[in-house]
Amino acid sequence: MSDDDYRTERDSLGEMQVPADAYWGAQTQRAVENFPISDLTFGRRFIRALGIVKKAAAQANRDLDLLEEDKADCIVEAADEVIAGEHDDQFPVDIFQTGSGTSSNMNANEVISNRATELYGGEIGTREIHPNDHVNYGQSSNDVIPTAMHVASLEAVERDLLPALAALRDELAAKESEFETVVKTGRTHLQDATPVTLGQEFGGYRTQVEKGVERVRNTREHLSELALGGTAVGTGLNTHPEFPALAAEYISEETNIDFREADNHFEAQAAHDAMSEAHGALRTVAGSLNKIANDLRLLASGPRNGLGEIEQPENQPGSSIMPGKINPVVAESVNQVHKQVVGNDAAVSAGAAEGQIDLNLYKPVLAYNFLQSAKLLANTSEVFGDRFVRKLEANEEHCAERVEQSMALATALNPAIGYDKASEVAKAALKEDKSVREVAVEKGYLTEEEADDVLDPRKMTERVILGDE
Repeated sequence: MSDDDYRTERDSLGEMQVPADAYWGAQTQRAVENFPISDLTFGRRFIRALGIVKKAAAQANRDLDLLEEDKADCIVEAADEVIAGEHDDQFPVDIFQTGSGTSSNMNANEVISNRATELYGGEIGTREIHPNDHVNYGQSSNDVIPTAMHVASLEAVERDLLPALAALRDELAAKESEFETVVKTGRTHLQDATPVTLGQEFGGYRTQVEKGVERVRNTREHLSELALGGTAVGTGLNTHPEFPALAAEYISEETNIDFREADNHFEAQAAHDAMSEAHGALRTVAGSLNKIANDLRLLASGPRNGLGEIEQPENQPGSSIMPGKINPVVAESVNQVHKQVVGNDAAVSAGAAEGQIDLNLYKPVLAYNFLQSAKLLANTSEVFGDRFVRKLEANEEHCAERVEQSMALATALNPAIGYDKASEVAKAALKEDKSVREVAVEKGYLTEEEADDVLDPRKMTERVILGDE
């Protein structure tokens, strides 16, 4: 490459050669060279959040007469471009960097500084709008990054995850209604149990997702607290006392989500319990989806030598060697997402617990893992509902046949003939390969009419008051 491919930028450590067409500066370039750790960089949600924080800071500092209006306007315009995703390729810093996220904060400062300088009429690299003195005014990486973490995380929850879970809930509710009259064998310990309707089982799944939505919504209170204004250690050195609340108002306006100044800036920077708590809710949701996916795989197992109570969609051929085989591939992807989220939760909970004195130094990895989990859960919920749950069909005839042969029907005999005789009937039915109904009548414990009434599988799916006529 020729010298024309680079330009010289400076920071407190001296000069650095930076790609000529890059908006980032010396500190970002140092980070690129210092941290060739992985191919992982921050994605759209976090970059957008950085732009939102920088825009709000410039607006607040302008209102407080701490930043010249013309320079503030250029910063706001450049930040708007970052928010819109116009400069995502200008954020090359690896996730595994300084634990405070200083490299990513300076990456944002430099990109916005150089772009704002262009808008101001200057040339890239001249720092007429300075990355530290103007874009980062009244801020520190130690409060900017946790603020961006909360903004990005809550936006991911509100914009992506909650709508996707609501859509999945609706698909499960539709099946709950569709299958409400399909009586099937219940199962506990994977053994035959008393009858249920397929709709009742899907009602359980629907409720799991509904409660998951509630759990995720409950994270709003603590994720809405913003560290911005604490600067280096939480004291707010070098920032105006009105800055935190004013900046939070601008962030709320930009996101249409209610954010507020942290209750305690020392807690907000030294600990990230809110991130751990919120990711715990994501982990719980992932577990719920895993349970549902596993159940549906079992219910659809077969098609001839498994449970075969529901018929799964034919999304793709299931085998490269076995013709005609269809696998529950979408449900399996849900299972895999669960394992990834559990792994992310281990990283988040461990990182959140590792703050030392006045600063937690796991901010980048906390943010990355949380946002990945939220994205995975949102995407898998949408796909699971649309491409699997919606296309399920009940095998009603097979369900009815298997219910009639279930030994668990003997449970309904208890009030009529007592536990001991009911047990005798169940054992005889299994040994003689007969139905419970047949044995109960043969032994004279019930008449045909009484057997029809007592051993009606549909009645067994409903709660009755014993002793009623």
